[in-house]
Order: sequence, then structure tokens, then C-alpha cells
Amino acid sequence: MGKRSIALAAGALLSATALAQVTVSDAWVRATVPQQKSAGAFMQLRSAKAATLVAVRTPAADKAEMHQMEMQGQTMAMHAVKSIALPAGKDVKLGPGGYHVMLFGLKQQLKEGETVPLTLVVEDAAKKREEVKVQVPVKSIAYQPPK
Repeated sequence: MGKRSIALAAGALLSATALAQVTVSDAWVRATVPQQKSAGAFMQLRSAKAATLVAVRTPAADKAEMHQMEMQGQTMAMHAVKSIALPAGKDVKLGPGGYHVMLFGLKQQLKEGETVPLTLVVEDAAKKREEVKVQVPVKSIAYQPPK
């Protein structure tokens, strides 16, 4: 391998590591009942550098959206959000009652023990995008995450 090839390979490696470097932990999606067409996906995200979660995709549903639950007066309301900030080195929880991912138009029932593939699209400060692919385990309908 010539010096130029080594330099190109090193440059490609550096540009790949310059992206957000997002890690996903404690990911899960709640099982569904037959005919149910939506479900929530939850996880904890951590980015080495400041970044933004800008999109989510899955082949398991027609559409995946980022949502937020918040109190509006005396009522808890859910609404779609365009993005979720991932501050550098900080954990961002996507969980019941806060930010989370909604899957709409499920193509089949989600059963405990299965996994749901998700692709998270993260954008760094330089507007470079990284895809983080995750296999999210399906937990029972009664599952409660640890506090």
C-alpha cells in the first residue's frame, strides 16, 4: 500500500470518527396486542460530541417519529418534534412520559423476545450525518424500565 493510499485511509477514518459517535443503551419497545398499529420505542443516547437526533427509520412500521410528552395545563399531551438535542457527553433518555420514538403503521404484532431494527439519524455541528443501527428488543406489555 502506497503512502497516498495510507493517507486516504487515515483521512477516511478520521472523518468517520469526527462524527457524533452516538451510543445507544437500554433500548426497548413494548410488545403490542394483535391489530395494534402503533408502539413506542425507548432508549438512552449518549453522544461524544454535541449532535442532534434528526430522524428515525424502521422497516417494521410505515413511519417512525420522534415525540415528546409534556403537561399542557392539567393534561399530558404528546406531539411530534423535529429533533432531539444530544449534548456532548450527556445521557439523553428517551422514555415513557418524555421524549421517545413512535412507530406508526406497524406491519405486524410486536411480540416479547423479538427485535425491531431502528436506524437513528444523527447530525453533528458541521451538518454531517451518521446512521446508528440498533436492534431493539421487544419487552412484555407489562414491562417497567428500572428507575
